[in-house]
Amino acid sequence: MNMLYEKYKNLKIDGSWIGLELGGGMPCFCIPIGAEIIGWDNGIHYCFIEGFGDMVFCVNPETCCDYFVYPIARNFCDFLGLILATGGTNTLQQIIWWDKKMFDDFVNCPEEQEYKARPEVKSVLDTIRKGMDVALIDTPFEYIKDLQSKFPCEQISFTNEYYDILGIECPNGTVPED
Repeated sequence: MNMLYEKYKNLKIDGSWIGLELGGGMPCFCIPIGAEIIGWDNGIHYCFIEGFGDMVFCVNPETCCDYFVYPIARNFCDFLGLILATGGTNTLQQIIWWDKKMFDDFVNCPEEQEYKARPEVKSVLDTIRKGMDVALIDTPFEYIKDLQSKFPCEQISFTNEYYDILGIECPNGTVPED
C-alpha cells in the first residue's frame, strides 16, 4: 500500500480540478492487469500496476501515441511534484507525444494560464503543497521523457479483451476472435 497516496486521499480535496478525481470512471479495455486506479480525468485514468512498484501510469483509451498505458512518474511523490509544476494531469498525460516546443506552447498558452489561476485549482494545489511533503519537479517535460524513454512498455500485461479489440495476437499465443 502506498502511504503517500493514502495521505493524499485523506486530504479530501476535489481532485477533479487537477485531473485526479477519486472514484468514479468506467472500466475500459486497456486497463492493465493488476492496476489500482488512483484517479480519473474523463476517460483518462492514473494507476499503480502490480509488479512495477510505486510507479504511476497513465491509461489513455484514446491515445495519440503507440501506447495506451505509459509511465508518467517514478512514484506518487514525484507524481504530485509534477502536478504542482504543471497545475494538473492534463499536461502530464500529453508529454508522451509532444516535443519540447509543443509542451512550452501548451503550458504558456493563455487558456492554460487562466485555468491554473482559477481559485479552485489554486486551492487544491495549495492544499497538496501544505498537506504533503512533496517537492515540485521543476523540469516536468525532461523528467517524463527520460522515464518514458527507458521504460519497457511491452512488459505491461493486459486482458484478452485488449488484444481482441486491437486485433492482435496475445502474448500467450491465442489469436483474436472474429
